[in-house]
Amino acid sequence: MTPQEQKAAAKEFADYWKGKGYEKGQTQPFWIGLLRVLGVEHPDQGYIEFEDRAHIDSAHGFIDGYIPATRVLIEQKSLGRSLRAGIPQSDGSVLTPFQQAKRYCFDLPVSRHPRWVVTCNFEELIVHDMERPNAEPESILLASLPDELYRLSFLVATEADFIRREEEISKAAGDVVGRIYDALLKQYRDPSNPATLKSLNELCVRLVFLFYAEDAGVFRHLQFRDYLKRFAARDARRALLDLFRVLDTPPAERDPYLDPDLADFPYVNGGLFANAALEVPQLTDEILSLIVKNGSEEFDWKDISPTIFGAVFESTLNPETRRSGGMHYTSLANIHKVIGPLFLDDLARRVDALCQGGNVANVKVLPMANANAQLETGNNGTGNNGKWQQSPQQRRKALRALQDELASLTFLDPACGSGNFLTETYVCLRRLENRIIAALQDGQGQFDLEGDAVKVSIRQFHGIEINDFAVAVAKSALWIAESQMLNETQSLLHRNIDFLPLKTYDGIVEGNALRMDWSSLAPRFDYIMGNPPFVGYQYQNDEQKSDMALLFGDGPLLKSIDYVCGWYKKASDLIQGTDTRCAFVSTNSISQGEQVAPLWKQLHAKIDFAYRTFRWDSESNAKAHVHVVIIGFSATGHEPKFIFDNETVRLAKNINPYLVDAPDILVENRSTPLCEVPPMRLGNMAKDGGNLIVEDADLPDLLAKDPNARAFIHPLLGAEEFINRKKRWVLWLPHATPAQLRQCPEVMKRIEACRQMRLASKAASTRKLAETPTLFAQCTQVEGKDYILVPSVSSERRRYVPMGFIDKNTIVTHLVFQIPEATLYHFGVLTSNVHMAWMRAVCGRLKSDYRYGKETVYNTFAWPDATDEQKARIEKTAQGILDARAEFPDSSLADLYDELTMPPDLRKAHQENDRAVMAAYGFPTKMTESECVAELFKRYRSLVAATEKGKTK
Repeated sequence: MTPQEQKAAAKEFADYWKGKGYEKGQTQPFWIGLLRVLGVEHPDQGYIEFEDRAHIDSAHGFIDGYIPATRVLIEQKSLGRSLRAGIPQSDGSVLTPFQQAKRYCFDLPVSRHPRWVVTCNFEELIVHDMERPNAEPESILLASLPDELYRLSFLVATEADFIRREEEISKAAGDVVGRIYDALLKQYRDPSNPATLKSLNELCVRLVFLFYAEDAGVFRHLQFRDYLKRFAARDARRALLDLFRVLDTPPAERDPYLDPDLADFPYVNGGLFANAALEVPQLTDEILSLIVKNGSEEFDWKDISPTIFGAVFESTLNPETRRSGGMHYTSLANIHKVIGPLFLDDLARRVDALCQGGNVANVKVLPMANANAQLETGNNGTGNNGKWQQSPQQRRKALRALQDELASLTFLDPACGSGNFLTETYVCLRRLENRIIAALQDGQGQFDLEGDAVKVSIRQFHGIEINDFAVAVAKSALWIAESQMLNETQSLLHRNIDFLPLKTYDGIVEGNALRMDWSSLAPRFDYIMGNPPFVGYQYQNDEQKSDMALLFGDGPLLKSIDYVCGWYKKASDLIQGTDTRCAFVSTNSISQGEQVAPLWKQLHAKIDFAYRTFRWDSESNAKAHVHVVIIGFSATGHEPKFIFDNETVRLAKNINPYLVDAPDILVENRSTPLCEVPPMRLGNMAKDGGNLIVEDADLPDLLAKDPNARAFIHPLLGAEEFINRKKRWVLWLPHATPAQLRQCPEVMKRIEACRQMRLASKAASTRKLAETPTLFAQCTQVEGKDYILVPSVSSERRRYVPMGFIDKNTIVTHLVFQIPEATLYHFGVLTSNVHMAWMRAVCGRLKSDYRYGKETVYNTFAWPDATDEQKARIEKTAQGILDARAEFPDSSLADLYDELTMPPDLRKAHQENDRAVMAAYGFPTKMTESECVAELFKRYRSLVAATEKGKTK
């Protein structure tokens, strides 16, 4: 069907079912007809299932409808039945239709758990998105179906298609604005002038607000288009300036002889149209057409997501982001990873408990991100499984108190960008408030609350942003969000709520957050959150380095920490002595490797929840993959604590700065091992321009031209060569005499090339190395001894970091570590799950891969106090690992340690070695990795204390 035909079919369907509908006899024809309107040709041929029996404890019930292709569960009620009130069940419980549907879910296989739950009474459909448990369910009235049919596209679209719709609408809006922006820019006298760009940005913000206002009911429909369409291009500039002045003037102060079309516009206020000095260029026919036709007539702005569009808009018009690859914004799913466990999950459960008749005081907070987490209520004398026994007046009083609490909360994003965190938080809070408003009505369609029906306000939200245009966009996004939420409230109250005039809003300010006093924005904040900029030390500009020096002082810490750490320091200092809770997205370096100890010594905070390393995909044209953590913290700590890791969530007794369930112990880098074990050393660093290294493909040609070079050729291993079984060679010349070298002309060419490369360097230290062109820059090889090789970088997908014994004639690069003097016992402990657990907890990361460190991992590791018998046992199991590897001479270590292809005998050998090492520690075999790490931290602390005590004697 064409869109017009589908709209006509939807109207016919709505007209037919108006005023009728009985659950038992008409559910099937209703849904089959609706699916036909949505384009399903034969919905009665297995597309939708009806009356599937569900088992609920000892009782039986029937699932009214289920669509397997899109995982939609339908709970149908007869016309006139409330979709929000509790209904007595056969087992004596009282459940709303949605609660009834959720109960059916537990009887379904996991693969059939619904993504969407729809409750319907033939007059209204309420849609619950189970992937967004904090969001307010959407209501769709049958009478409005012709205009809102697209909102039911999830019934027939794939999940990904539906999720993309909101993004596509916002991106399309950004494209419209971008075309207008580019056309307007050509009309300015000095397009490169910063003042010009600032005016153009402000002009575009105003146009977007006008587009939205005439589509969303803030103005009369297409009022802006009708006004501007009257003018030719030569007069359109003056028409815009006149309109802007009128929109900023209260009706009582306007010219009484004003053109009626202008006088009909409402007073906007809010400062959006206040700048009378705004530079507006002359419009052309092309620009006028882009505004009137493309921007107004052809695009419907009322459905844009302010959370996404604010960032898309800013990226579209900001020259810096335009140059860097286009649209960048934080996805809704990632925003909820921050705001969910910080405050929203708790608030949503409390609202849920009150609106469903439960007792807020008995709600145990569990993270919504845990698919297995269920609402737990105590009894505490309430009876009926936590249901209220108090009067309706007491319940209403509690609902009003909770609404007042929502309206009292204050939020700060000190790196707010286009305001997506603030906007999404506002939307979520308003949807919670709308649920309270609906509950206060008790289905009567009236609202008897004293004062304003809506109490949550954008004035509760504060932000700091260094880019002036992003500030303007963030304010506009919040205004749009406010309008959309008022529309939702109006549908609950069945009466209009005035959106205009806008209240003056100065909660988002332009400035450098690391130099500002955050408390100047508000006397207190309940929650501080956001996604501050990720800039490593080597990429920081002079101003950013100066910012960090002001916060941390001019010490060695500055040369290692990320710019994001400045926001942790500012927040940590601000929240002392308060109950303020914070959560930031950060590069994972903040919780790994050498940054941890010096940074967290300066942060006086307790970690409340944490997302361990995951990939943060920027929603941009050039997908930027950054590996991040999310850390929620406060001055004194909050319970319960949760760690999110690889789509799982678990309770933690304590979360330390390494984001593991272990004591708050900071591991300091050590230059020597903590225990009596052979020292580890870094491999050899060449700094030769590749001239002393011979690729495997080049070796035959070199030896053909220079046979005498064979005496100096040695195998060369770095991490890549060792793990992936690649061949590489090196000219190892420490013991080559001048006479021998003279007999090797090709070798001499390479030595000269190495010397010239070093001489051409800008670094004086490298130029100095030109005096010894036959040698590596750093020679650490212990010659004449076999050694254990440990790669410096290994994939996070491996349970064990591959390591092994290497022949004394093999040379290693600085991308691996070597342990001369090491025995089978040392190999067994190092390759065990105990050492791997320590490594995973304290090592650095390269993206998400493990970055093994001598000072951070090996030298800080607490070895077991093993008896001779235990050491012998470990030596035996270690040899078993080597023997199991030897059974596969054609396989690389990458193949052998891939979790999908690891040979059973090798896995068994590792498991036996793990048990032997754990026995040496006295650890039970059923100990979890987090428990193991906690014990290792305690042993580390004891050994460090003993070492310090020994130094003082």
